[in-house]
Amino acid sequence: MSALAQPLAESMVQSVDWLAIAPPTVTAVVGLVVLVADLFLQEARKALLGWVSVAGLAASALMLLPLLDGDRATFCLTGDTTACSYTVDRFTLVIQFLVLGGALLAALLSITTLKDADKGLPEGEYWFLLLSSAAGAALLPASRDLATLIVALEVASLPAFALVGIRHGDRKSAEAALKFFLSSVTATAVSLMGVSFVYATTGTLYLTRIADRIQHVDGQFHTLAQTGVALTLIGFAFKTAAVPFHFWVPDTYVGAPLPIAAYLSVVGKAVGFSGLILVTVVAFPSYADVWGPALAALAALTMTVGNLGALRQQATRAYSAVRLLAWSSVGQAGYLLVPIAAAAYSKDAQKSIGSTVAYALMYAAVNLGAFAVAALVGRSRALNRISDYRGLYASNPLAALLLAFFLLCLAGLPPGVIGLFAKVTVFSAAVDAGLGWLAVVMAVNVVIALFYYLQWTALLFRAPEGEHDEHRVPAPLTAALALTGALGIALSGAPQLVLRFADTGLF
Repeated sequence: MSALAQPLAESMVQSVDWLAIAPPTVTAVVGLVVLVADLFLQEARKALLGWVSVAGLAASALMLLPLLDGDRATFCLTGDTTACSYTVDRFTLVIQFLVLGGALLAALLSITTLKDADKGLPEGEYWFLLLSSAAGAALLPASRDLATLIVALEVASLPAFALVGIRHGDRKSAEAALKFFLSSVTATAVSLMGVSFVYATTGTLYLTRIADRIQHVDGQFHTLAQTGVALTLIGFAFKTAAVPFHFWVPDTYVGAPLPIAAYLSVVGKAVGFSGLILVTVVAFPSYADVWGPALAALAALTMTVGNLGALRQQATRAYSAVRLLAWSSVGQAGYLLVPIAAAAYSKDAQKSIGSTVAYALMYAAVNLGAFAVAALVGRSRALNRISDYRGLYASNPLAALLLAFFLLCLAGLPPGVIGLFAKVTVFSAAVDAGLGWLAVVMAVNVVIALFYYLQWTALLFRAPEGEHDEHRVPAPLTAALALTGALGIALSGAPQLVLRFADTGLF
């Protein structure tokens, strides 16, 4: 090789910062190890796969600690460190912590569910799919180009479709998976069309370069750029379960194994909201007049439809507890959208984004806790109706008190101080941005939500109509309840810690 050719070849080889990409990489590698180990383990020893998966997710979360010392970037264009495909900053670390922590809690719930399953669920495939989805979800907040964002979104989503329909021979599960898959594929196709429009008008996929170039698009391409911005948001709006892209949620949550419903309610939303934040405030800040009003309208519509849907749930209907949590998650998605919409109007967009991340952290802890109690009740009451929770305090006081606390957090009432703090933070973001009408809509919806949260809470302490079956709580389920309960109580004692932790430093 000539002296001139050698430096040229070296400049085209990108160095990889392995520490930066460690969290999603470790998760993916453990998933492959579990899949291969499943081929050689005897049936009686396959329960070990669950604990290996939990250990792998814990190790991935611990890999975030060395990244706290400063921002990192890798897979960058040669000679331009501002155009990178993978960036680790404060925003990335907070969302990866939420994703990996949520996946870890879902894995703890899964160990008990797989052990109790009447129909043997394929454990190796289950853990491989869960870890693969978690790896994609951890990759997404670090993605800084549209191609990597879409790939990460699909890596997080495709295994989730299989997990929803993993119950072989279960018609309800198969129907839920098909509905989830078809609606998601449609949203992704529309989003990809938007990405192609953006690329056609800017000539780049890197978010920072798009932000610069899209401001100077020729007048004849202005409409094309606006259309591209709008269409790109659809795929992420679907993942957040924003109305009208929410219709898959109730049936999917009911048809999926309960830990997967919990996983989708938290990790799935984290994926959607982090992607939405990146494409709006990082790639398209100059088009705030397009996505700002759209997200504000989506927020108002989503919280209203979600809360009204939860309000209509009948206590004696099969799976009504899971359906109520599903509709509640749609309503909560509306609250999460408020600060992102406010970022289009606010002078301090950083503060608005921090409000969304803080609310997401609170929601993740208490919603996973509510699903953990639902998993406990579902062990003896397979239909998991709201009426099955009547008198829970008499048979299991600790579980009843924890569920009451989680529901009060979601409602924003003391002693669930962290829920009240999060709602006030979101409310103030709307007011500061001049979105008074959206703050009023949110206040009305909070009042509507109080009714069904308090109704369920009161039911826990009423005299039981029949005998509640008492079971020894398995260790993984106990750990999930303890972790979510301790986190919720600790944050209610010091809610300001959430805002400090959620100070993303995205800009």
